Amino acid sequence: MAAKYIYLWAVQPFLYNIFLFIYELAIRIASLFNDKARKWVQGRRDIVNVIKTVLPHNEKRIWIHCSSLGEFEQGRPLIEAFRQQYPGYKILVTFFSPSGYEVRKDYELADYVFYLPMDGFRSSSKFIRAVNPSLAVFVKYEFWYYYLKCLHKSSIPTVLIAAVFRPDQHFFKWYGGMFRRMLTFFSHLFVVDDNSRKLLSDIGIKNITVAGDTRYDRVVEIAKNAAHYPILEQFKGEGKLLVAGSTWPDDEKILHECLSALPDNWKMVIAPHEVDKAHIDQIMELFANEAVRYSQLLPGNAISQKVLIIDNIGMLASMYHYGSIAYVGGGFQKGGIHNTLEPAVFGLPVIFGPVYKKFIEANLLVEHHFAFPVMNGAECIQVLGKLTGNSSRLSSVQFAMRVYVKKNIGATERILQVIKSENIL
Repeated sequence: MAAKYIYLWAVQPFLYNIFLFIYELAIRIASLFNDKARKWVQGRRDIVNVIKTVLPHNEKRIWIHCSSLGEFEQGRPLIEAFRQQYPGYKILVTFFSPSGYEVRKDYELADYVFYLPMDGFRSSSKFIRAVNPSLAVFVKYEFWYYYLKCLHKSSIPTVLIAAVFRPDQHFFKWYGGMFRRMLTFFSHLFVVDDNSRKLLSDIGIKNITVAGDTRYDRVVEIAKNAAHYPILEQFKGEGKLLVAGSTWPDDEKILHECLSALPDNWKMVIAPHEVDKAHIDQIMELFANEAVRYSQLLPGNAISQKVLIIDNIGMLASMYHYGSIAYVGGGFQKGGIHNTLEPAVFGLPVIFGPVYKKFIEANLLVEHHFAFPVMNGAECIQVLGKLTGNSSRLSSVQFAMRVYVKKNIGATERILQVIKSENIL
């Protein structure tokens, strides 16, 4: 048995390097015909030399790494808190995915925003020498072996925030030696719940704090500063809105089935996850004459259609403010549902597909009867019927949800307190 573990320990870095090679090769091939992959490749071209040119010497920096846009929103409350409480430090943000970088490359509270070079022994060392952070922050699920190892060897404090661990992850499997070693490279791990803390404690990881989920802090801030869209108010009129966010084709088919079951004074707004022309055209064809694009919405036709299709990025989080019920997409995709807390902060009961179990916040919403998973259009119609058919019940759920969200804020402050008390920064 011991020999097997020694063998796995020796072979895992080799297999990891093969994975990195194949992953990058696949993206480079995909970049020949896929715009997102092309941006991934182009954004990393000579990136370390670009960073060396841009960054001045003798500057203190905090580095926050986010995989994509969702992780950025989760880390954003901490970024903003760093800006306020550590004004002597510059903020450097990196992204792995173009969907995060392209949207937030001009984020006003970051001094620098870059793509993260692909992990590797040389690339990670070059990047960390160029950035030379005083603190490195990884958000949620970002585990890059060579980056973490290099930070650890360089004695650079490194923390993981908003993390959720589950028994089915590699860290807790018999073959997970390399993954468990990555956890030891962190100076501190801030987890969302006590189950995550216990799982880590059981494998010998002790530098853990149950801080909660920073997304609650973020969505409360969004709610305070929600943008107003007068033309959307016109579209809503005196009725109510079902706001569907981050939808995929499977979600849109279900929403189409549900349209005829909505009461006469209800309308539907759909903000798809992908807003490319082909997808928007597909949705418009599905809903035929009942839908209108937001970009084509004029004061004169703002109330004539039943469905409004949002064909841009950036409105969704504030748009939930106008809704009474939300449908969150992704529940029929392998990756699972998108952000359920954005509608929850406004008190909107949430409907989504069956792939949600790995999202702790969604499970808690279901447990409190604030969210309703559905398998198909018929189940969605049934849930909508119960919610739209009883206004007093809908109002009581909305009120209870707002109270619930407010009770869960404070993760950002708890993280900052530990960083200060343990002299991590």
